[in-house]
Amino acid sequence: MLLMTLLTVISIPLRADNELRLLTDSLRRMIDEKPYYITLKEQRIERIKHQLEADLTFEQEYKINVLLYNEYKKFEVDSAIHYADRNLSIARQLKSDNHKYEASLQLSLLYSMSGRYRDAELILNTLSPQKLPPALLSQYYNVYACFWEYYSISVSSNQYDAQRAAYQDSALNLLDHQSFGYRLYRSYGESDSTKAQKTLQELLEAEEVGTPNYAMITHSYAMLERRFKKRDEAKKYLIRSSIADIRNATRETASLQTLALMEYEDGNLADAFKFTQSVIDDVVSSGIHFRAMENYKFYSIINSAYQAEQSRSRANLKTSLTIISITSALLVLLVLFVYIQMKKNVHIKRALAKSNEELLQLNERLNSANSLLNEKNSQLSETNDIKEHYIAEFFDICFNYIHKMEKHQNILYKVTINKNYEELIKRLKSSDYINEEVHLLYARFDKVFLSLYPTFVDDFNALLKPDEQIVLKPGVLLNKELRIYALLRLGITDSVKIANFLRCSTSTIYNYRTKIRNKAIGDRDLFEEEVMVICPKQAQ
Repeated sequence: MLLMTLLTVISIPLRADNELRLLTDSLRRMIDEKPYYITLKEQRIERIKHQLEADLTFEQEYKINVLLYNEYKKFEVDSAIHYADRNLSIARQLKSDNHKYEASLQLSLLYSMSGRYRDAELILNTLSPQKLPPALLSQYYNVYACFWEYYSISVSSNQYDAQRAAYQDSALNLLDHQSFGYRLYRSYGESDSTKAQKTLQELLEAEEVGTPNYAMITHSYAMLERRFKKRDEAKKYLIRSSIADIRNATRETASLQTLALMEYEDGNLADAFKFTQSVIDDVVSSGIHFRAMENYKFYSIINSAYQAEQSRSRANLKTSLTIISITSALLVLLVLFVYIQMKKNVHIKRALAKSNEELLQLNERLNSANSLLNEKNSQLSETNDIKEHYIAEFFDICFNYIHKMEKHQNILYKVTINKNYEELIKRLKSSDYINEEVHLLYARFDKVFLSLYPTFVDDFNALLKPDEQIVLKPGVLLNKELRIYALLRLGITDSVKIANFLRCSTSTIYNYRTKIRNKAIGDRDLFEEEVMVICPKQAQ
């Protein structure tokens, strides 16, 4: 029994912590999804605006503008001002005092929210409480209370609290004591926490989750819990209120602002920064001036603290990664050392076991090695002969080209001296000289190559299918396909170098090589390896 009681006592705070974490995770996701709910709000506003396109009476337009005012009031103050101002003009044309008073109060509230306190006060001063109908009198006092509250926030002074409280009390005295607004406000100012909680709980039970009223109730509940030092409970209700505000695209987000401040006080800088950034975005988009004044006071503090924490985290991460890297490297070296030692031991054992056998086979291997060495020497001698031959040909070609270039230069010089510019241009534009030299180069290459590999064409054709063998025209030593494989046989395997020598594109070389491989009598993948083993022979 004692154990069950102990487990129950331990599990209660664990469940509470888990609930707070889940709610916080939900809020983070809602902030990331905020653009979706803003789009829904904008679509709803567009549907209401569409009604204004019909042929309406002033009274009908007035009612639609009231709907738009309510949609825009905590979403985009400037747009709300536009529709309230339009209703004021309609009220004057209808000569309706009630409409004029209502639109004026709406316009004054919006001016206070946007920081135009002089304009808001001018409107309020033009209204006489004695002339207002009872339905608007409470609203008049409430707008005046908001005026002093927002003005106090903007000037960072509480000297106007008395005026605000007086107007707020006047507004409340005119409300039905069973109304939502009266009960909500009185619960916040209630000194008896039990009574206040009971009232707020009754309001919550009667209200659907996620509505704007639900957001206000949970905000008041959170402020009550915070006043009585119940921080976790306050956070839970602030989160519920913030989620409802985001879902309704309410940008006058007092709950999220308070929650950001509490997270900062608790050292949760990442959440404090994320929540504050969301609030700032709402303030900028909505144009609610007094919220901007509240936020700017501590936004820079939270931002600086967050950036400093990020810097410390990055530094700690860098240090940790360095330590882990060094430790990992040492561990790898240690494992490698052990592995090498183990392999050495295995090799030593195997070497000792085979030493007698290796000694017996040593003479035989030496004989085989000598034979192989002689064969390699023969191949090296043959390769050196080929290199010497090509080097001699290379120098001969170079000297011939230098001689021809000098001769061609002298011809061009004489043409230029004689000022025969047409002849000069003709010679410079003509490719005959270059084509002739290229032709001579290929002819010389073919001759030299076949002097080293006189049976290359026959050996090459022997690798192709009988009906696919290459038949050269009379007087032609090699064609382009044979030259490609002649260069490959000489060890030039780079397609770019082959393409440069044969004055064509690399794709052409690739296509020629693919085409020839497809004609192979054997395995096409081994064709080029078989070409490489065609042996040079002495010319007959």
